[in-house]
Amino acid sequence: MQNHLGRRQVLRTSVGTAVAVGLGAGGLLAAAPGASAAVNTPRHDAFPEVPGMLGDRRANELWYQFDEVTLYNASPELEQAYADIATALGDKWERAIFDTWMSMAKSSEYPHNFTEYVTPIRGPLQVLSKAQLGVLDTYYRPHSRGLVSAFADFAQGVLYDPRRERPVHTMNGNPPPGYHIWFIFMRAMTLLGIDRHRWECIAPINAMAWAVQTIAKPDQWNVKEPLPRATVAREAAKWLPRGITRLDRDFQSYPYPEGMS
Repeated sequence: MQNHLGRRQVLRTSVGTAVAVGLGAGGLLAAAPGASAAVNTPRHDAFPEVPGMLGDRRANELWYQFDEVTLYNASPELEQAYADIATALGDKWERAIFDTWMSMAKSSEYPHNFTEYVTPIRGPLQVLSKAQLGVLDTYYRPHSRGLVSAFADFAQGVLYDPRRERPVHTMNGNPPPGYHIWFIFMRAMTLLGIDRHRWECIAPINAMAWAVQTIAKPDQWNVKEPLPRATVAREAAKWLPRGITRLDRDFQSYPYPEGMS
C-alpha cells in the first residue's frame, strides 16, 4: 500500500445513493445527455481535446482532475493534511489505519474504539473531504446516475487517458487494496461528523465499484472491453441499497467481496 492517498490508491470522493438502477439508451446508468452534469459544471465541449482518449469524456476528466487535486498537484493545505495524518498514525499510515480498522471492526467496542482512534486526525480529514468533494461537485451533481456510471467505468478499466503515464483510470493493484482504504477513511469521516451524509451515500457506490473491479480485473495500461451491462446492473442492484453499517461487515472480507474472487 502506498503512503499517499492518490486517486489510484483511494477514491477520495463522494457520490449520492442511486438505488434505482436504470439502463438508458446512452449507456449504463446514463441519464439524458448532459443530465449527469452538476449545476454550472463545464459542458463536454468545454473540455480540451485529447487525441487517443477512449471512454466517456466527462468521466475521464473527473478522474484526471481528481489525480491533479489530490495527488500530483495537491495544495499546500492538503499536503500538510497528509503530513499531519502521518504524524498522528505513523509513516506507514495507510497500512496502520487498515490494520487497525480490520481489527477494531470485529470487536464489541466498535465503532467507539475506531472513533477514538481517528479523532486526532479530524482536522486533516476535514481538509481531505473538502478537496475530494470539490472535485466531484465540479463535474457531477450529488445523487446523479451519471456519477454512478463514472465509478462503474472506473472499476471496469474502460477509461483511457493518454495524458497519464499509466493511461487507464482505474484502481491500483490486482487485487486493489484501495477500495478498502477508501471505505475506512470514509467511515472515519462519518463517525467524526465530517460531511457525514455524503460519505454515507458514497459507501455503497464504493462497494459496487469494488465488486465490479473484482469481476473485470482491469489493468492500468490496456483499456478493457466493458462488461455486459446486465452484469454491472446486477452488482449495482446488489450493493447500492446497502447502508454503511452493513458495509462495515462486507468490508471485513479481504481482498474480494465474500463469495467472489
